[in-house]
Amino acid sequence: MDATTSTSSESDLGEKGRAQDASAAISGAEIRLEDVTKRYPGQNTAAVDGLNLTIPAGEIVMFVGPSGCGKTTSLKMINRLIEPTSGTIMIGDNDVRKQSADELRRHVGYVIQGGSLFPHMTVAKNIAIVPKLLGWESDRIARRVDELLDMVNLDPSKYRGRHPRELSGGQQQRVGVARGLAADPPVVLMDEPFGAVDPITRQRLQDELLSIQRTLRKTIVCVTHDIDEAIKLGDRILILQEGAQVAQYDTPENVLASPSNDFVSDFVGSGSSLKQLSLARVSELEIQSPTTGRVGESSAQAIERARSAGDDSLVILDDRDRPAAWVWLRQIKGEQLHERERENLSTLDHRATLNDALDTMLTSTHGGAIVTGDNDRYLGVVDFSAVVDRMRVMQTEAQDRAASAVTAESRPEDEHDPDAPMEDREPSDV
Repeated sequence: MDATTSTSSESDLGEKGRAQDASAAISGAEIRLEDVTKRYPGQNTAAVDGLNLTIPAGEIVMFVGPSGCGKTTSLKMINRLIEPTSGTIMIGDNDVRKQSADELRRHVGYVIQGGSLFPHMTVAKNIAIVPKLLGWESDRIARRVDELLDMVNLDPSKYRGRHPRELSGGQQQRVGVARGLAADPPVVLMDEPFGAVDPITRQRLQDELLSIQRTLRKTIVCVTHDIDEAIKLGDRILILQEGAQVAQYDTPENVLASPSNDFVSDFVGSGSSLKQLSLARVSELEIQSPTTGRVGESSAQAIERARSAGDDSLVILDDRDRPAAWVWLRQIKGEQLHERERENLSTLDHRATLNDALDTMLTSTHGGAIVTGDNDRYLGVVDFSAVVDRMRVMQTEAQDRAASAVTAESRPEDEHDPDAPMEDREPSDV
């Protein structure tokens, strides 16, 4: 990379992100729920009552709603962990109730809170469970395990032979996601997948899911209790009331801007204007390009290049353009640059939200964060001032919209109608 310091325009990076999103082929399948009902014995009301829903292929749809509204029941009926009482569920052209439950589940990924790994199995064996049941050859399984570990940012050489007890909570969840994707299913179901990890790890896992989805374009259905997570991850959000009655099914932007009823408005919360920060992405910010070096490069040469550019730190990249370290020049030791523990890096996917950016920067010693794109490739660095500047612009835009709305409401109706009869106009208008 060029040693000089430069900036990428906000529009260029945004267009790049949209191009990456659009370029990936859809590998997911459409899901249709037609008049699906679930009644449990001894209960007067149905847990799910006549749910009709179409989930487009290749999209992430988030199920949210109050406890007991039927969101998890609805999810589990898709792979028949819970059997519907009546109705039809289609994945592509296949009726899920016309095939065996075991065969169905081998072609539908399933990820739950904590990863739910088998403790006596290694990471590799956990990931390989479904491919082995499908009769894959051992060489193919081994390649797939390494491919998926790399995709979820776990070095295969370090992690394939470890057991779950040797992993952190975030690492276990990454392995759980890899296992859900192992047989390349068109549909992946996720039930509160990131609910058991700390906020910073949760944000990184969300970013990784978005990165994976840009590449694979699966159909992902995810249950969450967190409206902010739904806004960040969802192409669409399904908000359910009791009995799995659809309160609103729409894009995050429309849910925030135009709640369909009082229930949705109350569920989203009075701070919906602040939640707009969850719609603003890092790709909208001005991204800076400080000096970079490569693993194995001469430390002296890299330091000299950084000092010439006026930088007091260096972003070190590996041979795949992934960030390996972000260090102050005074910390560099030895004759060659080397990578450090990647999990200590303050990184953001370029589709991360401004809320995520602020949270990440609080843990950074550099007052900023590294921005990555698809396959964790380095894009640049964003600092705190860029986030604040964007928030100010958003605030100004919101105030202008509010002022315009008030002006429009207070303007006399006939002022909008130049064809109104002269006798109907105020004297000042004539």
